[in-house]
Amino acid sequence: MRTRMLTICAVAVLALTASACSSPQGPVPAAEAFADAFADHDFATAGGHTTAPEKATQALTSAWQALQAEKLSVRTGRARVSGDTATVDYTYEWTLPRGRQWTYSGELQLGRTGGRWLVRWSSAGIHPKLGDTQTLQLRTKPAPRARVNESAGSDVLVPGTVSRVRFTVADAPDPERVAGALAAALSHIDPVAYTPQSILTAARRTDGAHTVILLDEYEANTIGARLIGLPGVTLTQEWDMVPTDRKFAPDLLTQVRKTVIAEVDGKAGWSVVTQNAHGADLGVLHEVAAQPAPSFSLSIDRFVQNSAQHAVNLRTEQTMMVVLRPSTGAILAVAQNKAADRDGPVATSGQYPPGSIFKTVTAAAAMEAGVATPDTVLACPSRTVIGERTIPNYNLFSVGEVPMATAYERSCNTTFARLASRLDPDALTAAAARLGIGQDYRVVGLPTLSGSVPPAEGLVQRAEDGIGQGRVVASPFGMAVMAAAVAHGSAPVPYLIEGRPTEIVGERPTLDPEVAEGLRDMMRMVVTGGTAERIRDQGEVYGKTGEAEVEGGSHSWFVGYRGDMAFATLLVKGGSSDNAVAVTRDMFAALPSGY
Repeated sequence: MRTRMLTICAVAVLALTASACSSPQGPVPAAEAFADAFADHDFATAGGHTTAPEKATQALTSAWQALQAEKLSVRTGRARVSGDTATVDYTYEWTLPRGRQWTYSGELQLGRTGGRWLVRWSSAGIHPKLGDTQTLQLRTKPAPRARVNESAGSDVLVPGTVSRVRFTVADAPDPERVAGALAAALSHIDPVAYTPQSILTAARRTDGAHTVILLDEYEANTIGARLIGLPGVTLTQEWDMVPTDRKFAPDLLTQVRKTVIAEVDGKAGWSVVTQNAHGADLGVLHEVAAQPAPSFSLSIDRFVQNSAQHAVNLRTEQTMMVVLRPSTGAILAVAQNKAADRDGPVATSGQYPPGSIFKTVTAAAAMEAGVATPDTVLACPSRTVIGERTIPNYNLFSVGEVPMATAYERSCNTTFARLASRLDPDALTAAAARLGIGQDYRVVGLPTLSGSVPPAEGLVQRAEDGIGQGRVVASPFGMAVMAAAVAHGSAPVPYLIEGRPTEIVGERPTLDPEVAEGLRDMMRMVVTGGTAERIRDQGEVYGKTGEAEVEGGSHSWFVGYRGDMAFATLLVKGGSSDNAVAVTRDMFAALPSGY
């Protein structure tokens, strides 16, 4: 037996020394016992493997708590023995909250007393740079939240604090008086939107607390004191993405905020520091820098958006405008007035009969089918009968036998109804698809519906669809895509947020270059001598007007392009198409020179 022990010792001396074998417990097993108990949350046992059990237990417990640790993995290494002392290497790998990892190495000092190896306690058993009177502390540093900017780089949405103003009618003994006080306080923000009657009506429709408004920090500091104490009114602060300008694209930024709000937080930075007995920081043991979330860049052009918003705000009818860049698909502006805002994002998703602007699709279908070209002479009588349907021109005008280009310029219903009736049932559907209408555009940050052009088996249905008065519907967004397709020669892929590609569902057949050129020539004639002459002083504008008859009135449309800006303008029940031309002209007139 002794011979065997001597043999074992002879082998072991190669790794340690003979003195390590002279005891039933070596320094490495002792170090492992301490480290394993520390990793297992068994702080009393770990302390029992040290020369100062009580002090060690307290320090080990504090380390876990201060680091908010979730896990500790340990590895021990080789031992270096000198008589009754030894050092054993260790590596600690901490798992801290939110997946944070902290790994470092050090040395445990051990001593042998009465044949037993124990860790000679010092705080270096927790970290090699931790002093005996020091403790650890986990620090977090939030990353700056992302911002949202427009195409020139200026911020339009920034992280901030808002004050939510709520009004509960049931908690107000005199709701009318409270509504009046709210309206008076909010009058400098928007005296039209916040009237006593509008506030009271909205609050009474709400079951419980009605959110009247979200105030930014400046607004809350300015008028908050006037609202505190009003019966039934409460103010609560909350974090949000705040517009830098309340008047800049309000409905659009509401949609953008919904999209980005969950992605604005970056990855927080963190560090582990040492503190003295008085809680003062002494040094940094480990640090990971915060990683801010990148800002979101919108395709919106501030000047185009402001000019379009100014133009639509001049009207009392629901008025809206969408502007695209034909060469890239960048959405430059989405503008709605307050009357339109009440129905949601209608500029991009509202579905309206397009009226005569749809003659652009009919002309394209006729050219694709070889039925007509811009030079083909066609009849434009004051009225025409197709099947059992009599279709008249506006005010029963007639221009006789004229080229299709002239009939387009004058917006002859009779000419284009006859053309559509001669086409195949799906010809208008296919032509619309070539111009970007009918597909499902999944634009990140913006709800959209381009329009619907169903095949028409019946003769009368095709005729009515051909002048935009049948089952055909479209949004200003879809009509702006159509205008951009004419300008560019193919339908662009619209997008709003840089780096967030738009998904398109639905076929997009190729647009014949000769068809595109023919449409351009005809759209220019509409401006130089046709129904859109009002805007001819605003540069080389190409366009098509339209008036769509609906119950109780007619929609006013104007679509087209100038340079690398395609647009669609709609006034719901706005009457004459000249009104849409006027709004578009106001937009161009408000742009800085160079646009």
